[in-house]
Amino acid sequence: MGTNVTIRDIARVAGVSAGTISRALKNEPGLTEATRQMVLETARELGYDFCKLRPKRLRRLTFLLHRQHNTASSSPFYSPVLHGAEEACRKQGIVLSFMAVGPADGLIDQIRMHAPDGIVCAGFFEPETLSALRSTGKQLVLIDMKLRGYSSVNPDNMMGGYLATKHLIDTGRTRVGFISGPLAHYSIRERARGYRQALFEEGILADPRLDVCLPDGVDLETGAWEAMEQLLDLPHPPDAVFCYNDSAALVAMRCCLARGLKVPHDIAIVGFDDISTAVLGHRPLTTLRIDKKALGALGVELLLNGPHEVPVEKTSPVELIIRASTVLDGWRPKNLVTFKRT
Repeated sequence: MGTNVTIRDIARVAGVSAGTISRALKNEPGLTEATRQMVLETARELGYDFCKLRPKRLRRLTFLLHRQHNTASSSPFYSPVLHGAEEACRKQGIVLSFMAVGPADGLIDQIRMHAPDGIVCAGFFEPETLSALRSTGKQLVLIDMKLRGYSSVNPDNMMGGYLATKHLIDTGRTRVGFISGPLAHYSIRERARGYRQALFEEGILADPRLDVCLPDGVDLETGAWEAMEQLLDLPHPPDAVFCYNDSAALVAMRCCLARGLKVPHDIAIVGFDDISTAVLGHRPLTTLRIDKKALGALGVELLLNGPHEVPVEKTSPVELIIRASTVLDGWRPKNLVTFKRT
């Protein structure tokens, strides 16, 4: 039929009302996923021009954070992300509401009360929770998480893990340990991948005993301390440790000091995120800097540019910030380059 296809044409072929076609094309609630897909397929077959759709202006946005991230150790990361989203919304005249939620919270009822036009999910969410959110027909963007079929914005976690580990090797360290958080989190898996990639490229055989995960069911403080002690109790303990985030790295540093080790003389430590307290430890922390406010703003921008027929995945660069937890005064890298990948 070509570019003159109307909503009524699609309704006639699909055998449903024009209102149903309109709701499906605009991704509005009130339809089953099967009906929505059937309408989109019919529209594509008839050659409907999707550019004709006037996207509904976003007026209200809800920022969701999983309750497991709404803690003292996670908030130094997610608070700036939220502030970045808030600023972007203010500029666009969008009302932003915030919710910290768990999987058993009657989430859909709460979303109805907030009545948003779009949802930003920050950090880890169970796939079932995301699926339930998407069934409301609201536009959805993930920040600091990636899942097939969803638009997302993430720091370059893999490159960050790679740069952290490479830096430790470049300073002469030969046994680089890794303290990891829950591997259900996309960002942590990617940081672990970067760690292993750097070891591989340097021809270092990875010792599985140097790769330690926080025990399940304990808070970050307890878990990071236990993980660091586990590494220090090895017959050949590490001379450097890359921690999956700054909060864990600061706990690891305190554990090393309690055991009488000097940082960075006996052991070098790198974190990730460059939270505000990264410079407040015994030694200012070498870390990977993420522009957290920009991450929040980018999530809002992705929503404003939607809805996307094909999910869009954006990656923001990270930067290695070298401080006293890994190097002594006067140390300089062999190649003075900016550690960024755009």
